[in-house]
Amino acid sequence: MIVAFSVSPSGAAEDGGVSEAVSRAVRVVRESGLPNSTNAMFTNIEGEWDEVMAVVKAAVEAAGEGSARVGLVLKADIRPGFDEGQLSAKVERIEQHLQP
Repeated sequence: MIVAFSVSPSGAAEDGGVSEAVSRAVRVVRESGLPNSTNAMFTNIEGEWDEVMAVVKAAVEAAGEGSARVGLVLKADIRPGFDEGQLSAKVERIEQHLQP
């Protein structure tokens, strides 16, 4: 499965930013060893259901350190038979269609 998730803790910095808190979540994901990528809006992580959800939970907890509340947006692509390499394979299939 691939999960795209975004965390947003309450009590942001004076400028309204949450980058410090979000970086704690991203660190958890990267240290998990699971395939992942981060963009301006979401962090994507690929793996088996239980391992991915455990990492998401740990990432939310890390982002929420010192906050009274954390918002979580999560989208999952659960596609049996497509277990590995889909983070890049999905993009490659789109790029093939974009070729002239």
